[in-house]
Amino acid sequence: MATAMEADAMRRAITLAARGLGSTSPNPVVGCVILDAAGHTVGEGWHQQAGGPHAEIHALCAAGERARGGTALVTLEPCNHTGRTGPCSRALVEAGIARVVYAVADPNPTATGGAVTLSAAGVEVEGGLLTDEAARGNEAWLTSVRLRRPFVLWKYASTLDGRIAAADGTSRWISSPQSRADVHRLRAEADAVVVGSGTLRADDPQLAVRGVDADVTQSLRVVVDTNATVKPGARVLDDAAPTLIAVAEDADTAHLPEDVVVRLLRSEGGLSVHALLAALYERDVRSVLLEGGPTLAGAFVRAGAVDKVVGYLAPALLGAGPAALRDAGISTIAQALRLDVAEVERIGPDVRITAYTRREET
Repeated sequence: MATAMEADAMRRAITLAARGLGSTSPNPVVGCVILDAAGHTVGEGWHQQAGGPHAEIHALCAAGERARGGTALVTLEPCNHTGRTGPCSRALVEAGIARVVYAVADPNPTATGGAVTLSAAGVEVEGGLLTDEAARGNEAWLTSVRLRRPFVLWKYASTLDGRIAAADGTSRWISSPQSRADVHRLRAEADAVVVGSGTLRADDPQLAVRGVDADVTQSLRVVVDTNATVKPGARVLDDAAPTLIAVAEDADTAHLPEDVVVRLLRSEGGLSVHALLAALYERDVRSVLLEGGPTLAGAFVRAGAVDKVVGYLAPALLGAGPAALRDAGISTIAQALRLDVAEVERIGPDVRITAYTRREET
């Protein structure tokens, strides 16, 4: 049974893991804390970038010989395979770690088995400490492994009566500067930012990450543009970040650079959401920030492809204008997509609501 000291160390490991958000994909975010035999913290680490040392290796390097006979607290079961780095389970054994406590079992079939390897080497192993907290911090990667598609977070900003623009189409700015800054944090943490052609025509957004106090890898900018209507001078085609334009198989794309185009099957009303997510997954995209307008959001909801919702509600009323969601395939109250609210927080004058869709595990 894990001790209170180990639980505190695991909470620290979860905090450390979050530092890797936006830079480790397609790998998970992982944190590790090493306690010596007396229970003192002697090493900390987190997975900093894909292809680089894992969290356990950073923590073991910091601990040095003080790790011998100690305990490793890890947010994810130590890996058991050799990829771009060696197996962390073997590194822990060689460092003389006596006990390993992990939060979440590794569901990846190519990397799982670390706990068995550790136990076989005489290391005491315990799993399941603060599982829910650690899984929430690694939600994008875990979802992508289990569902074989990217985790989708739909973000929107609206007035209290659910309007994303006024009757005349004006929408700048419904939300506050603080909320808009928070959106850049979401962009920095996502592998891809997705909008539709309507948003592109209305706002000509650049979609690059700005104002984040860290060196971040710019997210892939994805435009769902069935008929390839994007203009050559659109800001989304600049060199601030990589771009992908998703079009129908028969669309005329002569005006676009061929390396930014991906052709997908048409479906009712546009492109197949599932085909889009499959194409992004093949490009190592494990998390998507959906910033499109109400039509694209409706298509994702209708396809059952929204995992998380973040809504920024401004203390304002419009009474008319487009709603945040449209054509989601919901016609009666019994069909309403019910959400579990995880957090309600003030962001400047606005309220940010974070919620998750209710979905049975597959």
